[in-house]
Amino acid sequence: MDLARRPSGSVALVACAGIALCLSCGGSPSSSTGTGGASGSAGTAGGPGAAGTSGGAGTSGAAGTTGAAGTSGAAGTSGSAGTTGGAGTSGDAGATGAAGTTGAAGRGGTTGAAGRGGTTGAAGSVGGAGGSAAGRGGSGGSPVGAAGRGGTSGGAGTGGGGSAGTTGAGGAMGTMPSAGCGKPAGLTSGRASIDVNGKTREYILSIPSNYDMNKPYRLIFGWHPWMGNAQQIAQMGYFGLSTPSNGQAILVAPEGQNFTQNNMSGLGWGNAGGEDVAFAHAMMDRFGAQLCIDQNRIFSTGFSFGAMFSFTLACTANSQQRAIAPMAGNTQTSGGCENSTRSVAVMSFIGTDDSLLTVHRQAVQVFVGRDGCTTTKTPVTPSWCDGVASQYLPCSCVQYQGCKAGYPVVECEYKAGHQFAPSSGATLWSFFSQF
Repeated sequence: MDLARRPSGSVALVACAGIALCLSCGGSPSSSTGTGGASGSAGTAGGPGAAGTSGGAGTSGAAGTTGAAGTSGAAGTSGSAGTTGGAGTSGDAGATGAAGTTGAAGRGGTTGAAGRGGTTGAAGSVGGAGGSAAGRGGSGGSPVGAAGRGGTSGGAGTGGGGSAGTTGAGGAMGTMPSAGCGKPAGLTSGRASIDVNGKTREYILSIPSNYDMNKPYRLIFGWHPWMGNAQQIAQMGYFGLSTPSNGQAILVAPEGQNFTQNNMSGLGWGNAGGEDVAFAHAMMDRFGAQLCIDQNRIFSTGFSFGAMFSFTLACTANSQQRAIAPMAGNTQTSGGCENSTRSVAVMSFIGTDDSLLTVHRQAVQVFVGRDGCTTTKTPVTPSWCDGVASQYLPCSCVQYQGCKAGYPVVECEYKAGHQFAPSSGATLWSFFSQF
């Protein structure tokens, strides 16, 4: 397969010659009825105390009537026995048995126990005191999605301590703060290097100027095309995300390694032996440890080889991708998608005159199936196409129907060859920020 850069607009583009290179979740409910009520039944035996030889005793027998819970009063042969009827007042103690109803609060207490994957969090309809059994990391029924990486629902009971689980509606996840939260930033914006299995790899990082160490930020990777580089992505505002994100995300442009094919060489994402995936994981570990990252909200976008690597990360079980926005890629070149079934939201872009069109569409279908969508598509309204320049028309954005809540799959195609999606920054941010 051949890859080459094609100029388009202000950005370096990648051309494919020969075979298209698709450089791509309390007390047991003892409704203990108070046993004290039973002793009250014995008290009612004094009920017929009126039969006593002494009227005075009879009046005390009247007290026995308060123990009406007794099953028979025939036992009282003498008025004096009626005095024992007074004991029937102890039957009131049975009322304390009502305290047993507090045990009912345990009902549904296991809601939110969604583990990694978080899809079962919606079980409980009553939070109750038992809600404290919320899933890993969710004390007192905190958003269940926070229980584990990738938790998709946290619709735990709306009552009691589990009320916070309502954030799970519609497949939303709870926040999963990284270890770097609550600490001063340990990194600064700019180019930096990191050792990955003995190799020095580089990236350019953009941290919001108003960085808040207690706020878990979205982390968005922008992967460059073959023969591009990190500086190219940083200069184009990280695929146009810098302005619309407005300090609400941490952006990073990683730099690839030399990739050669058919006498053409340039930086790319060949991912030999999984080394580029290892690079991505090393960056996520560093950023999570030294910055405040929401580990449930990590995203990728990229063009050409960068799109292919975005697909690869989405197909890698431990890469934590919540959503990707690939521009003209495939699922084979940078590693393939055979090793994961994890759902990942997708918004894809490609020109209808791009030689990668067929394999790009096939790559999207991997996620149509993985996200549980049907093959029915409906137009997106409003659409990114509504704002593109006339030379890119006809243009269409469609969304697949029936997908899992929170895991949409959107396809955008426009009249163009192999090039970056034009003016897509605001659309990318709108897509990523919904999660």
